Amino acid sequence: MRLGGKLAPYLLSLPGWAYLLVFFLIPLVSMLGMALAVGDPISGFVISFNFQEFVDAFNGYQAPFIRSFWYGTASTIVTLLVSYPVAYWIAFYGGRHKSTYLFLIMLPFFVSFVIRVLAWEFILSDQGVILGTLKQFGILPQSSRILSTQWAVIGGLIYNSFAYYVLPLYVVLEKLDRRLVRAANDLYASPVTAFMKIILPLSAPGIFAGFLLVFVTNVGDYVNAALLGGPGTYMIGNIIQDSFFQSQDYPMAAALSSILMLMLMVAILLYSKAFGTDTIQEYAA
Repeated sequence: MRLGGKLAPYLLSLPGWAYLLVFFLIPLVSMLGMALAVGDPISGFVISFNFQEFVDAFNGYQAPFIRSFWYGTASTIVTLLVSYPVAYWIAFYGGRHKSTYLFLIMLPFFVSFVIRVLAWEFILSDQGVILGTLKQFGILPQSSRILSTQWAVIGGLIYNSFAYYVLPLYVVLEKLDRRLVRAANDLYASPVTAFMKIILPLSAPGIFAGFLLVFVTNVGDYVNAALLGGPGTYMIGNIIQDSFFQSQDYPMAAALSSILMLMLMVAILLYSKAFGTDTIQEYAA
């Protein structure tokens, strides 16, 4: 029984470790191995520890890498600025209709991701509902357009990641102890001061969780750039997709994927060090 008590935590975590092994570690090792391989899809690939593929991938596709992180950063910041007031209002003022408001936010996500992006392609088209109406009334010139620009891609990323930032923020704000806010008010703190000193620091876990969900997903996205953008707005995800399915250059695609994953890990580490929950919690204390 003493041995079973010691082994119980490891046995309980065994399914989780098995899941990570099968669906993360093995594919990760396979991808790294493919990045170090030479050959072609017909004759096969052989691992030769050819690190030149990483050098070529980084030097040849710096612009898509920079563009992907710019789109991901911009869309994440705007999504946070838009979703925080929504989550705050639902948590503090939603009353007995909180579940209804959350359901309405999640309702569009019951539709396929690609269909939602195609709907925005129709809305943002040159003669669509928005631009067509504005051009008809002479508010915008006939040459105005949004599609095939970076703003259309960033807008699509914001729309498709909105709920993924609202939900973690709502969970944290809903659990926030209201007595702390009332205590700040009793000490003559203004609403802005109470928000900056109490609510915002204590909601840091939700901000960090939303950052992980939104930033990582948006940087690696390729659907929005393919449907709402053009050749000049291609992200690194589009390059990886083309390398896999069109040119079938598997080592290059694997090298690009590995570099992207490494850069995302570094970005997340820097974010957690600079704006992580521990720092904000210490500031609140």
